[in-house]
Amino acid sequence: MNLEDMHERLVDGLETTEPIRAAFAAHPRHGFVPDMIWPSATGLPLYRTADPDRWARIVYSDDAVTTQANDGGSGLVNTPSSSTSAPLVMADMIRASEVGPGSRVLEIGTGTGWNAAILSSLVGPTGSVISLEIDPEVAEHARERLAGTGVQVVTGGVPPEGAYDTVIATCAVRHIPEEWTVGLAEGGRIVLPWATYDWRGPTPIVALSGSTPLTGAFVRDGSFMRDRTQRVPPNRFPGMDGEIEREGRFPISSDEMIEQDLLTRLVLAAPEVWVGLGGRPWEDGHASIIALGAGDSWSYVWPDGSTTGGGPRDPAEELAKIYAALEDAGWPELDEFTLEVSPDRRTHRVRSGTLGPWDHRV
Repeated sequence: MNLEDMHERLVDGLETTEPIRAAFAAHPRHGFVPDMIWPSATGLPLYRTADPDRWARIVYSDDAVTTQANDGGSGLVNTPSSSTSAPLVMADMIRASEVGPGSRVLEIGTGTGWNAAILSSLVGPTGSVISLEIDPEVAEHARERLAGTGVQVVTGGVPPEGAYDTVIATCAVRHIPEEWTVGLAEGGRIVLPWATYDWRGPTPIVALSGSTPLTGAFVRDGSFMRDRTQRVPPNRFPGMDGEIEREGRFPISSDEMIEQDLLTRLVLAAPEVWVGLGGRPWEDGHASIIALGAGDSWSYVWPDGSTTGGGPRDPAEELAKIYAALEDAGWPELDEFTLEVSPDRRTHRVRSGTLGPWDHRV
């Protein structure tokens, strides 16, 4: 199967609106992904010339493709620093943004330029797309690939002054920079991945509108790299080498929490407990565990539902109460959760129906 056929199959498989599908169809993904990509967190990059079939399979997977690691440098781990997002995630974000003919769009994070090209088709000749990219080399690559689309690629971290109907961010932030929204028109929308923690953790996508406060519903789950201006060094994993001071049980096992896709909703409803996914030796092999932190206290939830922990607080017990509240409410879907951002951008209030509010403070 050639690249054009692979792109056609990708477009046909998108569950989205016809205008968005047509915009994807007009811009093949392989025209934007660079010849060098990073297939995994360890090991060497993949060059298109070395294995064109494998390169094509990765490019036309339904997942994100890492196009830069370690900010263009080297390291023991290939930490993604630029990518092209998963196609369905892109389509869902664009749909939530309500972009259409004549829209004035500000994109934060150009990456390969594929998303900006799709937006340019949707806004048409009467609209505009300005895309901001902090990495000069990434920006130059995108600028070349976007030639003829009308997209203006701006290198740097501060958007140009102007009025925008829509802002779409392709990187996650814990607090929304004021410069992203200062030009947002009345009734405009900002769609972005919101990071509940300074490092790691889920980055669910939210569609906000208004000015003070910004409010809106979560659209879907997501896993995005952080905006480079909000990166912080990762903390020590909770409980690493900590002495076990207590044992107990959680309502379900770590495996069940993962399989039932409950983690993001638990995170949104538990602002005082850090919730993360990790791995530890377990019985005859290796297991996924849920790691919890609260100040100097920690807990692990294991694959059999048992818990271990230490410190003055019991994060597992605290999270179990949140679990029970969500269970009693029938586990509201993620799009039933809403976010309200305080005027100073430091308090993010989450609600779901009659549940909450849960205040996440930066």
